[in-house]
Amino acid sequence: MKKFINSVDDLVPDSAAGLVMAHEQLLALNEEPLFIHRRVLKQDRVALISGGGSGHEPLHSGYVGVGMLDAACPGLVFTAPAPDQIAAAARCVDAGRGVLLIVKNYAGDCNSFQIASDMLDMDHLTLLVNDDVAVENSTHTAGRRGVAGTVIVEKIVGAAAEAGADLYECKALGDRVNASTASMGVAFSSCIVPDAATPTFDIGPAEMEIGVGIHGEPGRQRRPTMPADKIVALLLGPILKDLQLAAGRELLLHVNGFGGTPLIELHLLNKIATQQLREQGLQIKRWLVGNHTTSLEMAGASITLTALDDEMVTLWDAPVVTPSLRW
Repeated sequence: MKKFINSVDDLVPDSAAGLVMAHEQLLALNEEPLFIHRRVLKQDRVALISGGGSGHEPLHSGYVGVGMLDAACPGLVFTAPAPDQIAAAARCVDAGRGVLLIVKNYAGDCNSFQIASDMLDMDHLTLLVNDDVAVENSTHTAGRRGVAGTVIVEKIVGAAAEAGADLYECKALGDRVNASTASMGVAFSSCIVPDAATPTFDIGPAEMEIGVGIHGEPGRQRRPTMPADKIVALLLGPILKDLQLAAGRELLLHVNGFGGTPLIELHLLNKIATQQLREQGLQIKRWLVGNHTTSLEMAGASITLTALDDEMVTLWDAPVVTPSLRW
């Protein structure tokens, strides 16, 4: 294992401190318990909090800022944050209109956020993200996993909160975005968790894992590698089957890298996916391409589609200023 690291125990807090140093006008760090929050908190708005295991950067800490999250709680690598992190973050950013907890559907995350919810004495609701259509159940979660669609949910709901939507409106909107979103991934290589120091799974040099999870969980099938256009078709098939889109439907297409795939390949996947979707009579209204929900250094990518309505488009286009997403 070759990584830039001093000690496994210090990796997450030191990385969080480095992120905040690089964006000190935007972010602030709470060291104990560990969470990152907006330096200047907007008053009289619903506060959005998310979090999860580290190793998926920029998710979630990279999306703290104007028009998105108010706080993010990083756990250890691929390990859920502790309930006291979440509860302390909620108390810090609560602006009097309640707190929305955005949770990816993994057992550890769900348990921690549920315990934190029981600890909170302000108005709050929980929004579950479960966009991964690869598997219905795994050893890490009951039901579908929350993956790259989380970024779409956080951006759209964050814009609504910034515009003054109340807690129940934000929750209903988030549920609608989540129900309109589906993702599927493929991996060429495993990642290496620092604490383990060995690859999470073994895969041959000419193999790929279709439907892999963002922690290296197994997918639907192991297949020989193939040209990019065939891989895109394999990913889009289950997504389109799940969403059941009518011809002419407007979509957001998100091509996400897992950390070890260069942009030249991600943009190629974007071109192919756009063409294949247009051939099926669908309209791509917005795009997002890049490493947004990663799995350390895993080579691979995922495709996410969100079926848009006019409100979602307006909220997606609304200004956002975070370390990793801004326009």
